[in-house]
Parts: sequence; structure tokens; C-alpha cells
Amino acid sequence: MQVRVTLIATARSSPLLAERFDEDRPLDEAGWQDVRLAAPALVAFGAAELRYCSPTPRSRSTGTALGFAPLVQPALSDCDMGRWRGCTLAEVAGREPGAFDAWLRDPRSAPHGGESLLTFITRIGHWLDTRPADAGVCIVAVAEPAVVRAALVYALQAHPSTYWSIDARPLSAVTLAGGAGRWSLRLGDGTAP
Repeated sequence: MQVRVTLIATARSSPLLAERFDEDRPLDEAGWQDVRLAAPALVAFGAAELRYCSPTPRSRSTGTALGFAPLVQPALSDCDMGRWRGCTLAEVAGREPGAFDAWLRDPRSAPHGGESLLTFITRIGHWLDTRPADAGVCIVAVAEPAVVRAALVYALQAHPSTYWSIDARPLSAVTLAGGAGRWSLRLGDGTAP
């Protein structure tokens, strides 16, 4: 049985260099403007039978602004960054350079006390694999860019280090087709199913 899961990366709530781990801020005015501009290309995904979002304020706001009325899925939470929560990349790299390097190099490493990259990817993969298996079901989920990246690594059965090579831009959409353990990336013309 094949389902289609379209993942849409949230709009930004801060400039890229100001983003923080486990950021819990709502959309700022620029984020709202970005959603308004992207909406014509994304609203058709709201026709999906199942509509979800991660629990962050910006994910919920993005999904609501697109008219999806999404259900919050705790399993779509961003990676638990432990004591690094609320810090920028530059702050962590400056304070804990050895731990930061270990975290980037080893997907099993969790020097911050939260989830390792491998654990995070596995958690997101489990969410994918447990979606309804009725043939032809379409699902849309608005989630943090990190969640979209983790889902792609899992679905393509790529090495966890591939995570660092994926750029999930705000309000970008990607569709995965398949079912438990058998996913493929669906590339198309960028329109809804």
C-alpha cells in the first residue's frame, strides 16, 4: 500500500544567523509575509486527507495560515538539543568547540544531553513508517526544516551524515511516496497531488 507524505518546511521566525536550537518563537512579520507569498503554490496540499504539523508555534502558524487546520504531532518535534536549547550555532561552537565538532562528526554523539542525530532521524522515520497504509492516502505535514531533512535521510536510507548536505528552505515542499521502510522521493512540477 502506497501513501504520499508531503512535508512543508515552516516559515522562518528569525534571520538565518539568529536561529537557535529548539527555537520556540512564533512567526515574525517577515515570516507571515513569506507565507502569504508562498500560499498560492502550497494551499492545494491542504486537500490531503490527513494534515499535521510539529508542535512549534511557527509550524502551527504556518499550517493554519495555509488553511490546513493541522493536527499537532509531538513525534514531529525538532531534535532535542538538551542544554544547547536556545543557543545559536556560533554560541555553541564558541563555548564547546570539542563537543560541537563531535556532534557534527558522529551521528551517535549527543554531547548536549539531548537526542543524537541518529536517534532524531530514527524517530522521524518511525513517524513516517506508522502513517496509515490505505492505498492512495495523501498526507501533508508542516514541520521544522530539521524534521524535513531527517525524513529525507530516513526515506532514502542515506548515511546520517547526508543530513548536513540537505538544505530544506523555508516553505519548500517535498513529497515521499511508499510505506513502512520503502520510501521514495517524488519529484514533480511542484503542484499538489
